[in-house]
Amino acid sequence: MVQTIQAKEITLLELENSFGLQLVEDDQFFREWQDNLPEITNTEKQQLDRVKASYANLLKYPPLLENTVKMVVLSPLLDLADFYLSPFHVKSEKSVEVTADDEGVTVKGQIDVLILFEQLVVIVIESKQAAFSVEVGKAQLLAYMLAISNTDKPIYGLITNGGSFIFVKLVKQDTPKYALSRLFYIFNPGNELYTVLRVLKRLGKLATKTNS
Repeated sequence: MVQTIQAKEITLLELENSFGLQLVEDDQFFREWQDNLPEITNTEKQQLDRVKASYANLLKYPPLLENTVKMVVLSPLLDLADFYLSPFHVKSEKSVEVTADDEGVTVKGQIDVLILFEQLVVIVIESKQAAFSVEVGKAQLLAYMLAISNTDKPIYGLITNGGSFIFVKLVKQDTPKYALSRLFYIFNPGNELYTVLRVLKRLGKLATKTNS
């Protein structure tokens, strides 16, 4: 169950002051994005190559539509990771508007929140311009993760703006602690969507295991 959080931009400083949230930089704290990742099939790789090509093509014709990230990139990933099938369920939370200054022009976007199986939170940064890095969604993601009630189990998150992806692990104890994966970028050599999908599959297995 997710507690109610006021839909507004929140800062990491507010979370640190209110909850005592701490960043852990020990590499052993968050091994789930690196260890025991399942292999993916050649068919899945071909589908991800198509996703990458589709996203690259859309970037040639700005401005992007508001829901392009979810439609073109995130939805195929969630489908391939089986997050649309039982026992998973996807719940959408309220969007949060964000703004940024780009050479004197105020650029508006929104952050959409998806809750998967009460154990995995996905933050999607939507904008008609590529003005927002995944850093914009980090505090909002952690706020939703802190609101999930399973205090004795690790909670995982993903932030994406379509081109970049970063995973987050939160452990809620007396002092809540979190750690980050490395940043995956869709246009790095090769196709890093392969690894993003492998991590999603791994976290999905952990979620079903801890809820069984």
